[in-house]
Amino acid sequence: MKPLTGKQKRFCDEYLIDCNGTQAAIRAGYSPKTANVIASSNLTKVNIKAYIEQRMKEIEDEQIADAKEVMKYLTSVLRGESEAEIVVVEGDGDGMSSARRITKAPDEREKLKAAELIGKRYGIFTEKVNVEGAIPVIIHNDLEDDEDDST
Repeated sequence: MKPLTGKQKRFCDEYLIDCNGTQAAIRAGYSPKTANVIASSNLTKVNIKAYIEQRMKEIEDEQIADAKEVMKYLTSVLRGESEAEIVVVEGDGDGMSSARRITKAPDEREKLKAAELIGKRYGIFTEKVNVEGAIPVIIHNDLEDDEDDST
């Protein structure tokens, strides 16, 4: 696969910002008059498509939580190790009040929800009964007996 030129790489990086090929071409330094054609052409080139796909995968990996990260977070909530920032309004007197931010540990409802989600993940709270084993099936043909009686 051909390596990208500097301008093509800039085009790809700009394209990843808003997925607008024409604007990405202009920002990468292509002529505004031909930016639309250049963008269409660039987006069909194998090496450019591969680079964009690779970068999108990297961005996805960085920004989207995976199952392990979610389980770590839920466990920290369950154990009361996480903190949340909340706004508290306090009366100052004379009908005045002020708001301030405080951090707090998870309450029982939040811990219970985290426990429930972890339990669902591991199948702890299942109400289904799993029955395993072999059950013999016997097929009996009653039609033969009926035919003998009718003659």
